[in-house]
Amino acid sequence: MKTKPMKYMLTLAAALTLGGSFAAPFVYPAKWSADPASAAKKGGDYRESTISDYKTINPFTSAEARSIPNYFMSLGTGLFTQDQTNDSFIPHMAESMPEISNSGKRFVVKIRQGMKFSDGQPITADDWITTYKIHTDDKVGSNAYDSFFINDKPITVKKLGEYTLQFDFPQQSATAFVTMNYTPWPDHVFGKAYTAGGAEAVKKLWGLNVDPATVVTAGAFTLQSYSAGQRAVLKRNPNFGEWNKDSAGVALPYLDTVTLKIVKDLNASLASYLAGELDVYGPRNADDLAQITKANTAGTLKSTLIPNVSPAASSQWITFNWNKADSPFKQKLFRDVRFRRAMSMVANREAMVQLALGGLGVPTYYSVYPVFKKYISDSAPKYPYNLDGASKLLAQMGFTKKGSDGILVNAQGQKLEFTMATNSGNTTREQLGRIFADEAKKIGVKVNFTPIDFNVLVGQLTAKGESRPFDAILLGLSGGDNIWPYGANVVPCGTNLHSYNNPTNGKCATAQEQLMTKLFYQGDSTVDQAERQKIGLQLLNTEASLQPVIFLVGGSYHVAYNNRLGGQAPRDQMDSYYGSRGIETTYIK
Repeated sequence: MKTKPMKYMLTLAAALTLGGSFAAPFVYPAKWSADPASAAKKGGDYRESTISDYKTINPFTSAEARSIPNYFMSLGTGLFTQDQTNDSFIPHMAESMPEISNSGKRFVVKIRQGMKFSDGQPITADDWITTYKIHTDDKVGSNAYDSFFINDKPITVKKLGEYTLQFDFPQQSATAFVTMNYTPWPDHVFGKAYTAGGAEAVKKLWGLNVDPATVVTAGAFTLQSYSAGQRAVLKRNPNFGEWNKDSAGVALPYLDTVTLKIVKDLNASLASYLAGELDVYGPRNADDLAQITKANTAGTLKSTLIPNVSPAASSQWITFNWNKADSPFKQKLFRDVRFRRAMSMVANREAMVQLALGGLGVPTYYSVYPVFKKYISDSAPKYPYNLDGASKLLAQMGFTKKGSDGILVNAQGQKLEFTMATNSGNTTREQLGRIFADEAKKIGVKVNFTPIDFNVLVGQLTAKGESRPFDAILLGLSGGDNIWPYGANVVPCGTNLHSYNNPTNGKCATAQEQLMTKLFYQGDSTVDQAERQKIGLQLLNTEASLQPVIFLVGGSYHVAYNNRLGGQAPRDQMDSYYGSRGIETTYIK
């Protein structure tokens, strides 16, 4: 699925616009689709799956990549979108590219007129203003909060007229268009609640028991129904087609509905795809590819399989909790760089690639996704698989003897043991965790590896405080952008997904963290790409030396879809960043 760029989860013109005129619709370029617009058909249901039940429909309290709000946001919302043929930004909900002034720090944008929410209400500047206000209220706890600040200084959004916005950045930002690209949510829903009851009133909106008729979106689809543990069904937003057309002038989207089937694990998702019950599937490894090929050859499935399209635009990693005031021993352990380097040496990445990915992937050592090659340099420090080296580092920390159970202990008799969780149902991560635990056992480190519910896991990871409720977590990230591929809510201290150190006061615990924070904002403020890449290398070196997070493997991106689908991107435009299709232009043959 093609998604718009977002910082891990905003451009402008100074003239006021009169409300009586209507801007031309946004036309999806013909070059974005492998099929001519004349081949498209209206109607039908598109079927995907997810391995975790949903936590909320509320866009301000959701942090999961595959949440329903994120699905809404990825489908045709945002002032700008990237042209997948050249990475340039073009206006989408904006009528035109912005007027830029104040040394590149002020953007004035005209909003495209005639746009309506799914309930028929007009989309105006008030919706962006309200959305901004709620995202930047720390009492709400929005995952997008950090995207609206640069080095603790706010990006401000001002209404100049009913259809005109002004964005002011505290410094130049290479990712300004990404930041400005946030989805507007309805002022007449969220603004009304926020005015009446503040953050608490907003957080109470759109829980899983919400009446679907009250869910209002700006994108191609809105909620039709939700059945816990079974499925969510989205229906076409008819108002989206008034301002979004294909190259032949036909209103988008073509589809009537999108069904998101909730399955217990990735194996169940594969089985549903092989049975023809799903339209798309993301193959994990060589075994998945072989099963799909076998089904296609046997004629039990009619699908297209394109292996090894690109490296992954995601990461798999282990983070250790530095905020363990309730366990001084573990806090000291996890904060010791020798321990984290040793754990990197315990990670048998080659075995992980072979066993968990079927040989289709690469070992990773850095936070930058494998697909963003120009921001990766093998000159940065690495701590590859080396059990002897890991044992030596642990011995330096005082773990020189093993107890009768084979677990390393220090002079005080404290065992080298910790609990590590991942999200249940993600069979690839479950296998990565088992490989890691087995290797750790060889040198006397006991890892109590436990898959748990994804929503519980996310709650633990995003918890703030001096005693956060986990030891170690194996998880992954997706999202972000190809302009400055470091998360605005990941790298800087105090941000929502600064996973290893998230105390109440948000302060850095080390000089390296402080340097990483400084380099992140320095890189973001550097418009020249070559200079930005140099700063990125400094950040990569600092991160790799500190090893705050242990990166494991990057898979290959494979594309598989049922042949009843049309509207996929041309093969040369497919990659893990842009995906293989836009749902707005997908149709059933």
